[in-house]
Amino acid sequence: MSITIKSTGSCIPAMRVTNEALAARVDTTDEWIRSHTGIGTRHYAPDGQMTSDLAAEAARAALRKAGLGPEDIDLIILATATPDYFGFPSTACIVQDKLGAINAAAMDVNAGCTGFIYGLDTAWSMLHTGGRKRALVIGAETLSRIVDWDDRATCVLFGDGAGCALLERDDQAEGRGVVTSWLRAKGSGSNALYLKQAKRESAYERDGEYDRPNSIAMDGKAVYMFAVKAITDVMENLVANSGYALDQFRWIVPHQANLRIVQAAAKRFGLPEDRFYMNIEEFANTSAASVPIALDELAGKGLLKEGELVMMMGFGAGLTYGGAVVRW
Repeated sequence: MSITIKSTGSCIPAMRVTNEALAARVDTTDEWIRSHTGIGTRHYAPDGQMTSDLAAEAARAALRKAGLGPEDIDLIILATATPDYFGFPSTACIVQDKLGAINAAAMDVNAGCTGFIYGLDTAWSMLHTGGRKRALVIGAETLSRIVDWDDRATCVLFGDGAGCALLERDDQAEGRGVVTSWLRAKGSGSNALYLKQAKRESAYERDGEYDRPNSIAMDGKAVYMFAVKAITDVMENLVANSGYALDQFRWIVPHQANLRIVQAAAKRFGLPEDRFYMNIEEFANTSAASVPIALDELAGKGLLKEGELVMMMGFGAGLTYGGAVVRW
């Protein structure tokens, strides 16, 4: 039995924001952003467009490409750090309703920028059991709604968007599909990247900042050092677990956090940089959405050929990290 990626989809908001546009708002420059991150632009969801809207549109695109309807889906797993509602209901349930996926179970996964990888692993496991045949694994974010505009070091890093992979159990696709995955967490680093919010320590008393909006807080140096090691650990373990040599992989699709991290990994493993698919210059860091957006771009450009090996990986808040190997 194989669990294949039958199709992909994405939704990129139309509002495109350049580094120069941000420099008019915060104390930064295009040169600083590009030299430190590789980011040139990012996309923001317009007022009124929620994470569930982006996720649903990415899912519809994947369904159209697969020639399937929402009633054909048994499971929806949505990875996000920016749900429509913090807490409940899950954004996956809202997407299930917007799609009309009447036969689908639905749940959110919160694993930061590794969310899509965690969701992929979860769907892969669940499709092996319980008679389920198809799942939508979605990464969707509206990070523009939680950036701290007073923190010039982080507010320029993030963008909005959604990507989706439609997984299908296929008994005829011998040798194709998800090969292996490897997931880890480092909770001791949880305070390096978190959503700053009011404390909830009392049933009756409310923190003095209870009415302030939630916003991203990040120790940039700590996160960078973690990510450099994480990408190395993920690649080494995926190679070991899959049994394939690194030069057998046609594409390596990393979380789009920082171009410098990927360049360092390419140098360490002696790989050409163009083996890594990067779109951070256009979309910035879209957290859980970055890997599926990149996958959909690769597929849309005709760069994914049947039988080719693809490595995907993520690393981010939690701290979490991990990856998956797929034979397309």
